[in-house]
Amino acid sequence: MNEDIQFILDTAKESMDNALKHLEKQLANIRAGKASPAMLGSVMVDYYGSQTPLAQVANVNTPDGRTITVQPWEKSMLQEIERGIMIANLGFNPMNNGESIIINVPPLTEERRRDLAKQAKSEAEDAKIGIRNARKDANNDIKKTDDASEDVQKNAEIDVQEMTDSYVKKVDDIYSKKETEIMTV
Repeated sequence: MNEDIQFILDTAKESMDNALKHLEKQLANIRAGKASPAMLGSVMVDYYGSQTPLAQVANVNTPDGRTITVQPWEKSMLQEIERGIMIANLGFNPMNNGESIIINVPPLTEERRRDLAKQAKSEAEDAKIGIRNARKDANNDIKKTDDASEDVQKNAEIDVQEMTDSYVKKVDDIYSKKETEIMTV
């Protein structure tokens, strides 16, 4: 196979992989009722003047399915961590006991579950769009390769389509698993 074509296919695969990774990261932030340290993954804390991810200034644990504890490495960071959690607007009400921050994760209502499922579906659609864009870019690049015969170009386009189909199926699988997780009470 032509080196240019192989490079185009590899680039398309990398773009599709990135779309999947992004989807998984976004879905990890959608809580499904069970407490998880990933729920606080987007929280940024003002650490001596610079915005720092919460995980870099504190230990985040889940002692049970309804509670998240945040143990700062420096007690002076308690207020900043609390403020960061509030600013992140995750719907949590952090409680500061002077040693650590405790967050009780409320059970999800049916309506909230539906909203979260819609949000997950939207993230899955965005991932599919990213995958289709990678396909479009790859097909355009394949058409531009002058030193490849028409047969080689056609076969490469078929490869790109098969890759696209498999990635779209992966997105659907990831989404249906997340939807089941969200809707399970």
